[in-house]
Amino acid sequence: MIYFINFNLPEKKSGIEHAELKRMKLFAEHQTPAKLITREWSANLHDVAAAAGLVDDQLLSMFDYYQGREHVVRQTLHVNDLDFGVDNITIQDETNNVRYLLNRPDGHFLARVNYDPAHDKQVMSTEMFDGYGNLYCVNNYDSRGFVSEIDWYSPDNKVERKEWLAADGQVVIQQFFHYDLHQKLVDTGWWLRDHQGKIFTFNTLREFFQKFLNDVNATGKNIFILDRSLLADDIILDLKRPAYTVFHLHNSQGADAQDEMHSILNDNYEYGLYNIDNYSAVVSATPNQTEDVQKRFHPQHAKLFTIPVGIVPDERLNAPRISEEDRTFGRVIIAARISSEKQMPRIVHSLALVHKEVPEVSLDIWGYTNSEKEKDAIKKAAEEGGIANAVSIKGYSEDIGEVYDHAQIFALASTMEGFNLAIMEAISHGVVGVTYDTNYGPNSIIQDGKNGYVVPYNDEQAMADRITKLLKDPQLLQTMSTNAYESAQRYSSDNVWKAWKALLDDAKKQLGED
Repeated sequence: MIYFINFNLPEKKSGIEHAELKRMKLFAEHQTPAKLITREWSANLHDVAAAAGLVDDQLLSMFDYYQGREHVVRQTLHVNDLDFGVDNITIQDETNNVRYLLNRPDGHFLARVNYDPAHDKQVMSTEMFDGYGNLYCVNNYDSRGFVSEIDWYSPDNKVERKEWLAADGQVVIQQFFHYDLHQKLVDTGWWLRDHQGKIFTFNTLREFFQKFLNDVNATGKNIFILDRSLLADDIILDLKRPAYTVFHLHNSQGADAQDEMHSILNDNYEYGLYNIDNYSAVVSATPNQTEDVQKRFHPQHAKLFTIPVGIVPDERLNAPRISEEDRTFGRVIIAARISSEKQMPRIVHSLALVHKEVPEVSLDIWGYTNSEKEKDAIKKAAEEGGIANAVSIKGYSEDIGEVYDHAQIFALASTMEGFNLAIMEAISHGVVGVTYDTNYGPNSIIQDGKNGYVVPYNDEQAMADRITKLLKDPQLLQTMSTNAYESAQRYSSDNVWKAWKALLDDAKKQLGED
């Protein structure tokens, strides 16, 4: 079996999660079974996975595995379906707080039941109170309709233990907490009853995950692709049974992407790169990165593969093309997580310069952020440049295909990238890219002078000049848009599958499965 390893599958996905989902679809199209491994517990994991197009057979959660909950018939639980062991309780629907308040017949408080208003008031959790009004436990429900995890509270209202239940109600996983010297409640250990009924204890979740991966690989000869390196970079090198282990670079390996051969290493990849020859293979998304990894680390055993993380499906490649005259004139877009390394204020500075010659220019920013500081920096740059009315922060969206079809230019000013799915998707919609000369994806996906422009790193004036040139020359913009459509063929399903097939063939050879 082929496993892609990640922490979780969040609702708001980064480029790594999007890359995994595209890869999962590609493998399914080629009748090659694969599973996404997740370490963290999440009540709505299967809902998020289903919304992303995955079925249960493509998902393997560590908690599901030991709970025996990998495949569950989904049911909807309402408050009246629950048994609290007390007759004649009263139920009040507190709709503003999306919960029910439950009282005993004598009027004493019994429980709060939190529900999901978007899914027919499906029960999400029950907060249980004793006869003195003290919260003593919270039952957390999996979105598929069963109690999965219980939080047990101490008298001082702190979680002191978490428990995960099997289908028969038995506790199979426990997590313990204790106060440290600074009176901070910290994770102190884990307890597991495995499928054979054997008991294990672990000091850390990492140790627990190591046990899990060894159980998954009990028969050996599996393929593990590590998409989040810090999650298991050492663990997959210490499996008890033979396996084909793949270290996947999703970003620049150097902390300074402008000096990849000499800068200190990206913290995420330091361990893996210093132990490169202990892996079976290393995957980079662009030829430039593969070449630099070879030059700097000189692997003797690990095979190096170049495999784009993005895939442009055939339906997109064959879709009707949108001409420039049918797009919104001057529309520039960014689709990325709003964070400091994306340097979005620099793009705003450039557009303020463009605005002096092309007043119609506008910027739409699509992406989520965990930092209001970064959003404020964008707004400040727009105000200072006199284009506040032309810059709009749109938020996160799973599908912005229509946005691409109305845009003319995609701008990118990242400090570093491993690929950049958004700019690949943009060119597949005929959007012309203008990017800093950033390793590794942008300066590979954008072919300078053909489907866009690659300008010197951090040169705001050069970016402004290129965008202005494009907007003032409709024929040039149309030519580059046509070239953008054509250049997306490099990332067709067939081409990306050929690259993966080479790795899978090597894995079979190394594992003795020829």
